Amino acid sequence: MMGMNRFGNWLRRFMAGRYGTDKLNMVILGTGVAVCLISMFFRIPLVNLLLTFLSYALLFWALFRTMSRNTYKRYQENRKFLQFFDRLKDREHRYFDCPRCHQSVRVPRGKGKIAITCPKCHERFVRKT
Repeated sequence: MMGMNRFGNWLRRFMAGRYGTDKLNMVILGTGVAVCLISMFFRIPLVNLLLTFLSYALLFWALFRTMSRNTYKRYQENRKFLQFFDRLKDREHRYFDCPRCHQSVRVPRGKGKIAITCPKCHERFVRKT
């Protein structure tokens, strides 16, 4: 019991200031495990070797992100990943970038050609939705 408590304290101190896990890490880890399982079904040595190296690379990438102390950069990576998948799931809107300030603007789908006004810089541009 005393040993487990000491190990838990050591692990807590070790992970202090490190990023930990997030959704992107779970996807990378799951992909790495899936590629590893798929590599077992290939009998061609070169394909098997390449898939195995790919799975190890993905697993090491997930470990690197977990142990990283650059938490801001890892947070930004995860935020962009989540934004990308939120856009894929959004079937009712289209997203455009303002040509002047590159602000992302969301507009409803299926309205034809419309004039879009950027909420940030008030630039007007025409796009087909």
